[in-house]
Amino acid sequence: MISTRCGGDGMSVQENGATAVADAATTEVAKRLLIDGKLTTTERTFASYNPATGELVGYAPDAGVEEAEAAIRAARRAFDTTTWSTNVEFRIKCLDQLYKALRDNVEELRELTIAEVGAPRILTHGNQVDAPLEIVKYYADLLRNTEFTEDLGDVEFRGQPHHRWVEKEAAGVVAAIVAYNYPTQLAMAKLPAALAAGCTVVLKGAPDTPLVTQALAEIIAEHTDIPAGVVNIISSSQVAPGELMTTHPDIDVVTFTGSTPVGKKIMAAAADSLKKVFLELGGKSALIVLEDADFATAAQFAAFSICSHAGQGCALTTRLLVPRDKHDEIVAQVAGMMQHVPYGDPSNPKIYMGPVISEKQREKIHGMVERAVADGATLVTGGEKVDPGWFYKPTLLANVDPDSEIAQEEVFGPVLAVIPFDDDDDAVRIANNSKYGLSGGVLTADEERGIAIGRRIRTGTFSVNGGNYFSPDVPFGGYKQSGIGREMGRAGLEEFQQLKAFSKAVTS
Repeated sequence: MISTRCGGDGMSVQENGATAVADAATTEVAKRLLIDGKLTTTERTFASYNPATGELVGYAPDAGVEEAEAAIRAARRAFDTTTWSTNVEFRIKCLDQLYKALRDNVEELRELTIAEVGAPRILTHGNQVDAPLEIVKYYADLLRNTEFTEDLGDVEFRGQPHHRWVEKEAAGVVAAIVAYNYPTQLAMAKLPAALAAGCTVVLKGAPDTPLVTQALAEIIAEHTDIPAGVVNIISSSQVAPGELMTTHPDIDVVTFTGSTPVGKKIMAAAADSLKKVFLELGGKSALIVLEDADFATAAQFAAFSICSHAGQGCALTTRLLVPRDKHDEIVAQVAGMMQHVPYGDPSNPKIYMGPVISEKQREKIHGMVERAVADGATLVTGGEKVDPGWFYKPTLLANVDPDSEIAQEEVFGPVLAVIPFDDDDDAVRIANNSKYGLSGGVLTADEERGIAIGRRIRTGTFSVNGGNYFSPDVPFGGYKQSGIGREMGRAGLEEFQQLKAFSKAVTS
C-alpha cells in the first residue's frame, strides 16, 4: 500500500542528502504531500539516502513556501468552518480508523524505517514503529473517558449567586515539526494528541527522513475519514517552509522536537505573535552507578543503552557517573560489553546498532571525540568510523572532566563519557551540572536511596534500576534547556487545549 518506488533519468543526485532537482513529469516521486485532503507532488524533489549504505532510498516532494502556505490555509479553514473541533465522537472514530490503518501498514512502515532511518529491525518492534502506533489508540480511548467541562459550583457576589464552569477547547491550528531520529514516534507524540483535542495540524517531517513521515500522509488520505484540511503533511529540504510555520498568523500552536539551538530560534520566531510553543529538545542525561550496585549489570545497561539507535536519542544516558575508587573497574567492564555490541546492516534481526544518520553527523561525532581526547579524556574503545555507510564504533571515554565539551554538549552518537564522583552529593551535583534536564537514572541495591537521589535531580524523567518510563500514558519532556511542556499522557492532550471560564447569574 505504501509505495517506495523511485527512479528517473537525468536526476542530479549529490552525496550526503543534498537536494536533487527533478521534473515531476519525468520522474516518479516516491511520496506525496497531503494538503487540504489531496495527495500531491511538487516540481522539485529531494533525495533520501540509506545511512547504512549511502545508497538512494527515494525522493520526497520538496515543498516550498507556497505549499506550506496552502497547508496552513487549509488547516485554518478546517478549524474555523467545520465541526472537527467540537465533534468528539467523530474524532474518536477517525482516531480508531487511523490506528487500524497504521497497524494494517505496519510492515511497510517497518521496512521503510529500516532503509531510511537506519534503525535496526529489532528497534522497529519497539519505539521506532510498533510502540508509537499505540499512542493513537491511547488518545482514542482517553477521549472516551474525558470530560471537557468542569463544574465549579456557585459563588455569591453582591448578594446574588453566580454559577461557574470551565470548558476545555481546542487550541487551534498546530504547526508540528519533527526530528529525524524517531520519525514515526515523534509524529505520533504530536499528531494524535492534537487531533484528540480538536486541533487541525500542519506536520513537517525532517529533511533527513522525509519518506517515513510522508508515508503517514498516504495512510491518512486513503484509509481514514479525517476531513480535508484537518491534517496536512509536508516535506522539504528548505528552511523557509519551517520558518513560515513558526511565524504565520494563522498558526496558534507550535510544537517542535529537535536540537536546543533550533528550539530557541523557533521560540524567538513565535514570540512576535505570542503563539503557544512547546518544545522537546536535547539532553545530556546522567546514569549514576552507586557503590552497592551490581557492576556487571551496570556495565551491560550503560553499554547497550548508549548504542541504542547508535546513540541518536535525546533521553539516552550519555554520561556514566561512577564511584571514584571503582572507576577503572567499571570502565573495563563497560569496554568489554561495548566490544560485543553487534552493529552493522540494520535489516539483520541479529544486529543491535545501526549507523548514524549522515556523513555530516558522523564527522561531528568524530570531531567531538577527538577534542575530548585532546582535553584529557582517555579513549578506551571505539573512536573509529566504519564504511560503507555512516557507522561509528561504540565509543567509551574515561576520566572525563564534568565541565568539558564532551560532558556538556549533546553528541547524538554512540559515545559514552565516564565521570568519577566522590559521594552521593557529588554525584547529584555532577548530574545537575548541565544546561539540559531531560532524563537520568540510578543503579543501586537500595531502591529508596535511588528514589531519593532521583528526586534531587532536575529532569523530566528518571529511571531507578532500569525502570522504563516510556509509555503512551506517561508525560515526556524536560527541565531547563531540554524543553517546555510535555508530550503523551493526559498532559500531552492538555498542551493542545485552551481553558475558557464561564459564569452565569442565577436568577431563580
